[in-house]
Amino acid sequence: MKIRSSALVVAAVLSMSAGSLAYAQAPKKTPSVINPPPTAQDWADLGKLPDWSGVWNPKITDQDAQVKTNPTPWNEVAAKKIAAMFAEEKAGRPQLIFSYCLPEAHPSWMLITHNAMEILYTPGRVTMLGESDGNRLRRIYTDGRKHPDVPDPSFHGHSIGHWEGDTLVVDTIGVLPEVYVAVSEAVGVPNNGDMHITERIHLRDPNTLLDDLEITAPKVLTKPWQTTRIFLRRRGQKFDIVEGVCLQGLYAERVDDNGNAVFVPIPHQVGGNLVAPH
Repeated sequence: MKIRSSALVVAAVLSMSAGSLAYAQAPKKTPSVINPPPTAQDWADLGKLPDWSGVWNPKITDQDAQVKTNPTPWNEVAAKKIAAMFAEEKAGRPQLIFSYCLPEAHPSWMLITHNAMEILYTPGRVTMLGESDGNRLRRIYTDGRKHPDVPDPSFHGHSIGHWEGDTLVVDTIGVLPEVYVAVSEAVGVPNNGDMHITERIHLRDPNTLLDDLEITAPKVLTKPWQTTRIFLRRRGQKFDIVEGVCLQGLYAERVDDNGNAVFVPIPHQVGGNLVAPH
């Protein structure tokens, strides 16, 4: 009986050892939590960041001036398309390249927008909210994460950032190939893939925000394009951003036979052409 008991003990010990070895050799799972709850210190640290509150309006005159003073280095194919677009615009026949209420997207939002934006700080993120429609939204992650190995392409791409003093340094990849590199609302071409954007966003003075961009788009540019966009702070309440819904312009407010308030499709213009309601 003692011999049998000793054998059972040895077998149990060997079994436990084998199980422990297998557990040690098993690959460790990646923690699934990527957005831990912020601490009180995380919130307090936001107070140390530069003041970017208020509403920021783009300096449109500078956007227009840079078309000549800092021309985009288009490749030969893109340059021919751009020249034709400028000719149509000069002739009074501009064809808007942003239609069907799709976003201007990144980087064109920063490059050619005529609308205001707000910038919000929360722990681990800087969020840009644009006027005119809910699709003007950029999330810049500052929590130390990396870009995904295989990003899911989107209109504004995947942006990560970090602070160098009072400058936010942003890196963006994963932008849809259909997204335009534009120099006006009527002049630009799709990036066609592999676009990479870096930015250095900082204050030049208390009420002037600069966005220094470097755009690498090898399918349409001969080299990275460096350009700066200027945004001016407005604190008056009359500049507060209000809700705007692009698609609402395609409908009229009516009352149906049951007395319900409804939206009814109406004819509308797309690129200067009248489109019948669906």
